[in-house]
Formats: sequence, C-alpha cells, structure tokens
Amino acid sequence: MQFNTAKCKVMHVGHNNNKYSYLMNGHMLGSVLEERDLGILITADLKPSTQCQAAYSTANKVLGMISRTVTYKDRYVLLQLYKSLVRPHLEYSVSAWSPHYLKDKHLLEKIQHRLHV
Repeated sequence: MQFNTAKCKVMHVGHNNNKYSYLMNGHMLGSVLEERDLGILITADLKPSTQCQAAYSTANKVLGMISRTVTYKDRYVLLQLYKSLVRPHLEYSVSAWSPHYLKDKHLLEKIQHRLHV
C-alpha cells in the first residue's frame, strides 16, 4: 500500500521527545501539534481541553440557532430539540476524550444551564 506523503504528519508526544525529523519516500514529513481524527481533536500533550472547547463551541452555536428560530418555546419542544440537536455534539465519542478536568466539565455544563425551559 502506498502512503500519500502529503497527507502524512508527525506528532511529537511527550515532554522528553527529541522531535526527530522523519522522511518517507524521500519527502520530509510535517510536524503538527494538533490533529483531528474521526472528529476528535488530539493534541501533543494529550489533554482533552481543545476537544471540550470545540464541542462547547458547536453546541453553543446550535443552541443559539434553536433559540433564534423556535417561536413556540414549550418545555417539551425545547427538551426534544436539545436532546436531538445539541446533546450529540457534547456526547460524541466522549469515552475517547472524557473531560476529567474541572474547567472542562464546567465548560460543557454551561450549555446545559443555558437551556431556559
């Protein structure tokens, strides 16, 4: 199987990493600090903070769209919209990036408190 060297990247993980340069088929591979794989942001320090921030941002935008467009703000309707449109952004692959820092948990909980029912 041939690798596309233009799409291959190197991420140096850890504090004591020597950060060597790598060649593949005569091409120097680029180095990245953050990469998205299957919708999850993976950083060089392996902390989920950037993933939590991205999930918060997307969920916040969707919740704002719901509040701007829905005129009949019944508790049941808002709850169903929240469960079907907002919560999937917060829960997508949470077992992989599991927010274990308190600041990340509070960030994601701000979305839940923003829902005025």
